[in-house]
Amino acid sequence: MGEIFYLEAGEENAGERIDAFLASKLHDVTRSWLQKLIEAGNVSVEGREKLAKNYKLRAGDRLTVELPEPETLDVLPENIPLDIVYEDEYLLVVNKPSGMVVHPAVGNHTGTLVNAVMFHCGDQLSSINGVVRPGIVHRIDKDTSGLLVIAKTDAAHRGLAEQFAVHSIKRAYRAVVYNNIKEDDGRVDAPIGRNPKDRLKMAVVSADKGRRAVTNYHVIERSGKFTYVECRLETGRTHQIRVHMAYIGHPLLGDQVYGPAKVPFSGLQGQTLHAGVLGIIHPSTGEYMEFHAPLPEYFEKLLRKLEQD
Repeated sequence: MGEIFYLEAGEENAGERIDAFLASKLHDVTRSWLQKLIEAGNVSVEGREKLAKNYKLRAGDRLTVELPEPETLDVLPENIPLDIVYEDEYLLVVNKPSGMVVHPAVGNHTGTLVNAVMFHCGDQLSSINGVVRPGIVHRIDKDTSGLLVIAKTDAAHRGLAEQFAVHSIKRAYRAVVYNNIKEDDGRVDAPIGRNPKDRLKMAVVSADKGRRAVTNYHVIERSGKFTYVECRLETGRTHQIRVHMAYIGHPLLGDQVYGPAKVPFSGLQGQTLHAGVLGIIHPSTGEYMEFHAPLPEYFEKLLRKLEQD
């Protein structure tokens, strides 16, 4: 048996299906895979293992989730369309849609960006991260859209990884957050690590428990109860923007992990976060290159609605 997680349903989860609850807590796995775990008895509530996948939670329910040992993944190329922003013999820059996982994981073997890139590039991908993550230098969350750079050669991978390590890569994101940010510009310099109360989440923690994380933000437009912002990363920690903005009282709209469970708008695809700008030094030519990706349609519709309201 692999990892074991202990979860507790809160008042806000009363009446929620157990598979939906687990999908909101266990990231980068599919709901169908979780349903199979429930049916196999890997999920128990107060010691009861025979649960239906549509079991409705009660406030205070204590869940034990036993994940199976990681299996060896046979990652296969898949003919999935890619929005290619730039490509040469060393690297590939793509605009990832919201809802697409970057690389395969247990319970989520297909339909990922890696499957698509393997089909497009064949064997012309960096091997540094192994068969599961070929060419992957960095990642963005499943429900975050936007720019990713992929290395085709090991030398390009090492060059890009070094830039990420010293935080010289330019990364700017667009987001809609809850509440009115009064100042036009701000900076969050707070370490991020695993949430001690919920190991499935990240959180701002003490310096000895996490790694330094710095996010700069700029207000683009205020819309009553929401603010449209640009966030620029100085570091690249897991869920950094989502954690930092929630920490200062402005969680991302649509982020049910770090923000309100109930989302006030329909049609959102997870957190409203888009990686719109990526600036790198080309690992072969030494030239600075900057790429831009337009906001996805659902994001544009949301902004128009906020303007009208």
